[in-house]
Amino acid sequence: MLRRPRRNRRSSAIRGMIRETRLTPDHLVYPLFIFDGKNIKDEISSLPGNYRMSLDNVLLEIEECVSLGLRSFMIFPAVAEKLKNKTATYSYNSKNFYLKAATKIKKNFPEITLISDVAMDPYSSDGHDGLVKNGKILNDPTLPILGKMAVAQAKAGFDIIGPSDMMDGRVQYIREALDKAGFSETGIMSYTAKYASAFYGPFRDALDSAPKAGDKKTYQMDPANQREAMIEAELDTQEGADFLMVKPALNYLDVISLLKNNFDLPIAAYHVSGECAMLIAACQNGWLEYEKAMPETLTSIHRAGADVIMTYFAKDFARWYAR
Repeated sequence: MLRRPRRNRRSSAIRGMIRETRLTPDHLVYPLFIFDGKNIKDEISSLPGNYRMSLDNVLLEIEECVSLGLRSFMIFPAVAEKLKNKTATYSYNSKNFYLKAATKIKKNFPEITLISDVAMDPYSSDGHDGLVKNGKILNDPTLPILGKMAVAQAKAGFDIIGPSDMMDGRVQYIREALDKAGFSETGIMSYTAKYASAFYGPFRDALDSAPKAGDKKTYQMDPANQREAMIEAELDTQEGADFLMVKPALNYLDVISLLKNNFDLPIAAYHVSGECAMLIAACQNGWLEYEKAMPETLTSIHRAGADVIMTYFAKDFARWYAR
C-alpha cells in the first residue's frame, strides 16, 4: 500500500501539526441573561449551569470569563411583565435597566465586545418580535421601533447590534438609523437565517418571552428550506450587515456551509439553548462525556464554516482550552 492515511495519525504531535480546524475562545461569544435587581443568580432549570443574573453578578461573571480568555458577550434582558406593552416602548427608554447595564459593563470592561439583541419580544406584551395587530405581525410599522431600539443600544455602549426579529428590510433601516445618529462604526450582526425551530425552549424560559398567541412561523424561516437562506443573506449583505448569522447551528450545519461558501462576510452561528440542553442532559445521565462531547460539538460548527459561535458552552470551552 503506497497510501496509508494512518501514518498521519500515529502520534499526538503529528495529528496536531496537520489539524485542519482550530477552535479557540476568540471564536466564541457567551450569551448572558440579565435581570433587574441586586444579588440575583437564578439557575435556568431547562438549561443547567446557566443563570438569570442581576448586573452585580453579570459583572463578576464577565470578569471570570475575561480571565479565561473570553472577550465577546451577548446580553439578553429578562423584562418584568409590568414594563411590557404592545409597542415595546421600554426597549428604548433611557431608564431601561438593560441599557444602563450595557453602559456599566463597557465602563468596567472596555476591551470586550458587547453584542445586543434587537427585537420586540422581550418588551412586547404580545411576546412577538414585531408589532401585532388583529393577530397579524406587521412588518413595516415594526421597523421604526427596531430603529429606536438599535440607536438606544448603540448610545448605551453596545459594539455590535444584533437584530433577531426577522422583519424584512430591518437591516437597512437600522443601518440608516445608526448612521444618522452618528454610530457609523457600530456593527450589525444580522440574524440572517433564523429558523422557526423547536430548539428555543430554554431560552424562552429564561426570558419569559414566548408568544401569548400564535407562533413565529410567518417571520422565522421554515426549517425545511435551504435556498431561502441565500435570499436572506443576499438581502442582508446589500442592506449593510457586517455579520451573517445562522440560528440554530448544530441542526443547520449545511446552511452555515452554504453561506460560508457564497458570501465574504463573517458567518456567525448561534448554538441555541435546546441544542446545548440536549448534550447537558445526555452527559448528566452518563451517556456521553462532557469534556469530550462539548469541544467536538463546537469544533463541528466551526468546521462547517462558522467564524463566530454563540454558545452557552463558551465558558466551559475556555476552561477546557486553557488546560
